[in-house]
Amino acid sequence: MLKKLLSPPSIDWPGKFDQRLKTTENQGLRQYYLGGLPDPDTPLAEVELLAMDFETTGLNVDKDDIVSIGTVPFNLNRIFLNRAQHWTVRPREQLAEESVIIHGITHSDILDAPDLSAIFEQVLQQMAGKIIVVHYQHIERQFLERALIRRIHQGIEFPVIDTMALESEIQRQQYGGLLQRLKGKKPSSVRLGQSRSRYGLPSYPPHNALTDAIATAELLQAQIAHHFDPSRPIKEFWC
Repeated sequence: MLKKLLSPPSIDWPGKFDQRLKTTENQGLRQYYLGGLPDPDTPLAEVELLAMDFETTGLNVDKDDIVSIGTVPFNLNRIFLNRAQHWTVRPREQLAEESVIIHGITHSDILDAPDLSAIFEQVLQQMAGKIIVVHYQHIERQFLERALIRRIHQGIEFPVIDTMALESEIQRQQYGGLLQRLKGKKPSSVRLGQSRSRYGLPSYPPHNALTDAIATAELLQAQIAHHFDPSRPIKEFWC
């Protein structure tokens, strides 16, 4: 088991939700915040989780937009595929050819797709009461925040467990010291596919939002099983 994670002091996420309730007018967001969060001292093994992944028109949050969202509820023992959701949405920015090559979503795929404004409450219902799990938090956090500001003039805050950040810490503790460097060892890639391969997890085709959400859920289960005590409180993992 790894020693304590080297992370900033735990954020008071329940307090943040209470503050957001006082200032948020949008009913969809209010319902999300009313869903609350588990107590920060709840063991990770007892927390309901939701893996989430976005595909976007690009990586520039200032001009790019979301084109698909995948979510799957899970815990450390089970992944609930029967409750998984996948949405294709019409971005407000034109699809760039290079992004089409990556995620495979074409102009015809989004022709009749709804705008995010039509389905974001469904996404929030999936998120309510759960801790979001992502692989590289800046995509899901920043893109959802910016997308909602553009549409309803209010953003969103939510805690996440970032499997990329966890894997970076695992690699740092295992291979980041001077002795390891002298042995010629160094931290390995923490991209989703490469991280999964270290745990013997199967290779999935990348850049499908639902498949990547499932892949992220499986990765967290493996990370905890190999490196962490699942009785540790959720506050040590969320950020």
